[in-house]
Amino acid sequence: MKTISILGSTGSIGCSALEVIKLHPDKFDIFALSGYENIDLLFKQAMEFKPTYIVTKDEESQIKLSGLLKEKNQGTEVLFGPEGYKFIAGHVKVSTVLAAITGAAGLVSTMEAAVKGKRILLANKESMVMAGNLLSEVSAENNGIIIPVDSEHNAIFQVIHDQKNQNEINKLILTASGGPFWNSSLVELSNVSITDALKHPNWSMGRKVTIDSATMMNKGLEVIEAAYLFKIDYKKIEVLIHPQSIIHSLVEFIDGSSLTQLGTPDMKVPIAYALSFPERIASGVRGIDLSLSNDLQFELPDLEKFRCLKLAYDCLEQGGSYPIEINATNEIAVDAFLSKKIKFTQISELIETALNEAKSSNIESIEDILEVDKQARIKARLLLKGSKFA
Repeated sequence: MKTISILGSTGSIGCSALEVIKLHPDKFDIFALSGYENIDLLFKQAMEFKPTYIVTKDEESQIKLSGLLKEKNQGTEVLFGPEGYKFIAGHVKVSTVLAAITGAAGLVSTMEAAVKGKRILLANKESMVMAGNLLSEVSAENNGIIIPVDSEHNAIFQVIHDQKNQNEINKLILTASGGPFWNSSLVELSNVSITDALKHPNWSMGRKVTIDSATMMNKGLEVIEAAYLFKIDYKKIEVLIHPQSIIHSLVEFIDGSSLTQLGTPDMKVPIAYALSFPERIASGVRGIDLSLSNDLQFELPDLEKFRCLKLAYDCLEQGGSYPIEINATNEIAVDAFLSKKIKFTQISELIETALNEAKSSNIESIEDILEVDKQARIKARLLLKGSKFA
């Protein structure tokens, strides 16, 4: 039986994982859950799964949640803050950590899981974007393993996890839904509302990830993640828009063969594979009826319209601290858009302006990463106050 800590159990990935785990009570034991602001849902999850620990964002929510659990005679211990997240990620009783905290906030706890040699189910792509080489090295040094949960990287992992010779891989092709605006013109994007941007045609995700999908920054971050995760030259990574989200990325080999993984656009499918690897278990999702899927479309992305994707490739080419810069600035830009401080098209403008002012630095430790992240956010906030974005 695998003993699991879920970092981000109240988010869409965490909730989907718990649905899969419920189907297999003989295979998985929930050791710890963690959330941020959704105390009510965290309480419900604690009552259903009875974890040993729960972690929430601060002392105030800890006191509230502890009181609710005490009323129900539930003995779960409630922790809070960064140290709490690290504690449940690295605990000796934990074999598997689902890292599903969105954004840079998930890096420290994910790194703790790597230090302790855990099986990391990585749904927090930002951790790999910010600390790809370091995270991979630390995990390998401690006999851990990183299994991607993102549908695209999970698909590639399913194809090449036992690939012995990287030279046989010609390229990786990451498919992208294109979000809600793949058919829109650049002019139309200037008037996009928050409501429009949050209407993803295929996937049910959190607000930040949904906006990233709309700008295609999500795919840009996935390109960076793939380069680090699979240790492959970024020039061998391509993006192809596939609006139906049935084919979840491809691997092209030097003999001309291309292998892929197909599946219904439901995150429970890659989550189930990550949970059970190298075996397979039921996900609760039905397979695809290909007789009804005869209209699959593919096209290359417009890098002028989806500027964020181009910027991500540029950051990989620059290397050094640039991936950290783009990730941090994007989080500030998306928050500014959701707070109605900037227009949709200004997300990429803010990121590009910040990157043009950035200078690469050597990254040797998690402290270096966090410092670059901190300074990039300060710079992005200062740019927001400038006349161009005010």
